[in-house]
Amino acid sequence: MRKVPFAENEYYHIYNRGVDKRDVFLEERDFRRFLLAMDLLNDKKDGLIRRWRDFKENHPEKSIKEFLAISVKERNHLVEIVAYCLNSNHYHFILKQTGDNNGIKIFMQRLGNSYTKYFNEKHKRNGALFQGRFKSTHIESNNFLRMSVYVNCNSEIHKINSAKDYKWCSFPGYLGKESNQLCKKEVILDQFKNFQGYLEFAVENIVDFRERKQDEI
Repeated sequence: MRKVPFAENEYYHIYNRGVDKRDVFLEERDFRRFLLAMDLLNDKKDGLIRRWRDFKENHPEKSIKEFLAISVKERNHLVEIVAYCLNSNHYHFILKQTGDNNGIKIFMQRLGNSYTKYFNEKHKRNGALFQGRFKSTHIESNNFLRMSVYVNCNSEIHKINSAKDYKWCSFPGYLGKESNQLCKKEVILDQFKNFQGYLEFAVENIVDFRERKQDEI
């Protein structure tokens, strides 16, 4: 159990991997389900996934964006998601603690429980999916931009896939290649003149992370 509470308005590197280093994302649908949970479980009002499932059954042609516009008047997020990367056997986030000091804890518990239930039912297995409780590290302000690269571009640091072309990380959204409503990107991008400036910073630091072998999973 975490002894020191998460501090309000501070940023944390959150990460975990599959139990016994097993893959936790086996196909595209798994990645998409996890991203959906990241969106709908990040609200102080619980039950949005259930409401979305019921809505989709009655309105199969509707999108998640339309569901939220119709069914949810106002979002009250538990955390602020800054960046993420989902690799086959582990994930990384940067989260900002907002409001009371239980936001990150509640969000991550919901996410882990919801996805484990989905995964076990879909793939006909039982038991824990992730390696214990999620791990967390406070991000110091002087390391914030570098850590954004570590998380955004983790697939490339691990030599899995070029981050700018990887569908399961937030980096394409940082480059303006796709609309990504999950992340609050301004806190990072406001430190650069344009997308290209952040891309150049990222490329430089990807090389440095590889050379230093700073792999935190």
